[in-house]
Amino acid sequence: MLGKSNDPNDSQTSGVLIQYLREISVYLQEINISKKTTILAAAVLVLAGLLGVHYREEGTILPTSSSVGGRELPIYCVQTEEPKIALTFDAAWGNDDTKKIMEILKKHDVKVTFFMTGGWVEAYPDDVKMILAEGHDLGNHSQNHKNMSQISDSEKENEIMSVHDKVKELTGYDMFLFRPPYGDYDSKLIHVARKCNYYAIQWDVDSLDWKDYGVESIIKTVTQNEHLGNGSIILCHNGAKYTAQALETLITTLKDAGYEFVPVSELIYRDHYHMDHEGRQIPENKKN
Repeated sequence: MLGKSNDPNDSQTSGVLIQYLREISVYLQEINISKKTTILAAAVLVLAGLLGVHYREEGTILPTSSSVGGRELPIYCVQTEEPKIALTFDAAWGNDDTKKIMEILKKHDVKVTFFMTGGWVEAYPDDVKMILAEGHDLGNHSQNHKNMSQISDSEKENEIMSVHDKVKELTGYDMFLFRPPYGDYDSKLIHVARKCNYYAIQWDVDSLDWKDYGVESIIKTVTQNEHLGNGSIILCHNGAKYTAQALETLITTLKDAGYEFVPVSELIYRDHYHMDHEGRQIPENKKN
């Protein structure tokens, strides 16, 4: 999606801005707009160029930044006064418990986000369709589950877009949420994800279900987590040994605590936000 760029190779964006500046200046002169207004319009465009604001394909500019101290960050959680949280499942390896998980989610009317690898999409296309049909988010978890900070920018883009194209062809849905495998990222990955029209999503509460410590461990790790709060994003896995067994109690416990489950797409801010040093997404009207 959109945001401030720290990429020194963004000359193409600068060139687009300069061209817009020239065209708008000519247009303003042709319709006899005052010189003062012309200068003001030019100044706005130049400022946008200096700040590294990106253009969407539609041509709109959104004042958004995922950069903190010169480093690009993914979204770990969201600042909100509403008691909303997002439950997420990484789907990379197994599929034994997916249907059971879906049954529990449906029973409790909970919508979540599944981040899927390309291999998982290829192996379980019917489940991908089922997840979408039942109102859950489909998220991108890369094609081959590589450490994304260790590969080239072109490989990063291919890892993202390969899955995107598969899901698009299978379901007609354009995904826009990306979770780096292993939570591994660098600034270049966030930039590439944005170039591909994706928000990079992490988590602030890890269930540690992948460690197979047991049902009670999953429940306590999440519900007693010091980071759990409004706007939290919780990490689970559909192929972990005890996740399906823990899920119902996890959901009811969090609901009893006053939380409402929403998919990541409904939790995050699409534009007009900035990030703090912990990866918390903050709407511009909340900026202090």
